[in-house]
Amino acid sequence: MTSNTSSSTSNTWDILDLPPGVRPDPDEYIRAAMDWHFGPDTGSPYWLERAKSLDFDPRTDISSVADLVRFPNVAAELRTVRAEDLIPRGYGENPDVRGVFESGGTTGAPKRVVLHGDWRRRLLHWTSEQLDAHGFPRGTNWLGIVPSGPHIVGEFFRGSATTHGTHGFTIDLDPRWVKRLISEGRGGEADDYAEHVVDQAADVLRSQDIGILTVTPPILDRIARRDELVELINEKVRAIRWGGTQLDPDSRQVYRTEIFPDTVFSGNYGSTMILGFAGERPGLGDDDPCVFDTLSPYVTFSVVDPETLRPVAYGERGRVVASHVSKSFLLPNNLERDLATRVAPLDGGPGDSVADIAPVGRFENEDVVEGVY
Repeated sequence: MTSNTSSSTSNTWDILDLPPGVRPDPDEYIRAAMDWHFGPDTGSPYWLERAKSLDFDPRTDISSVADLVRFPNVAAELRTVRAEDLIPRGYGENPDVRGVFESGGTTGAPKRVVLHGDWRRRLLHWTSEQLDAHGFPRGTNWLGIVPSGPHIVGEFFRGSATTHGTHGFTIDLDPRWVKRLISEGRGGEADDYAEHVVDQAADVLRSQDIGILTVTPPILDRIARRDELVELINEKVRAIRWGGTQLDPDSRQVYRTEIFPDTVFSGNYGSTMILGFAGERPGLGDDDPCVFDTLSPYVTFSVVDPETLRPVAYGERGRVVASHVSKSFLLPNNLERDLATRVAPLDGGPGDSVADIAPVGRFENEDVVEGVY
């Protein structure tokens, strides 16, 4: 923020810095974010230049979450944009950047986002609230079988492991290598790699006091095939947090009630392009679909017809459109590669909640290959 900024403008931006846990009025928040991201002294070089090609003025024409649909989907441009050009000028010369992270690369060259410390703190605070609501114990060791980087999931795993938990043990995943093996018809090598990952996890589970396991569904499936590991998890692990799109409702029910019946079982639906994830709604019954809620108005979903891009009815399936609007990053109206059922949000908040996530077969003219995700 520059020294000659008027106090009225400064007050407008205060809503962008509310303490973690305090939810802003959605429309007031969106108006302040547009003023910030498209102000000449505060916006990022990328968005200030991109605004010249828009047929509207975000600072005057975007006043609600619903208005974000007016933005073009620019996610593909993040494959080549300089990371420095994504940093808002309002952070000054020494922004608290925690890393540059990439999409999974499962549908072409990866896209890049910049993670700032303020957003990291806000999401980790919300995540801890979600974990508490599900009954995840605090002060225990975590084991994460997730990519360490360049995917953002590893960064948030480490944050949760040391703030909600005690120590974080990690087994690295390389989903891009698995995608390549599968795409080249080398499925046997992909299987060998996945078993190698499970072998490493087994060593940690045998030798360490692990209370929380973070894992992707395909790796959890392999773990569940080994009786010894199922017994170890039921003996030691008090909660399992899964993340990915390959867990169907029947498998989720079997894990919860038959394989790991005494372990808290809760999921995340995440994406690097939203700089985080949505969390499984606490209190769902055995017969309820797995519903994911976002930290709105910072992250919002809509579920649309893929042909018309208009919202489908509640209970109907469509493509997920995601928007991230924080002080540090702006990516509105991004058509994701996933299908979901549209669900009403909690407490009448903005956007949609989503359930029964599944990847599409093709995205951006490429086959979607998940592998270990």
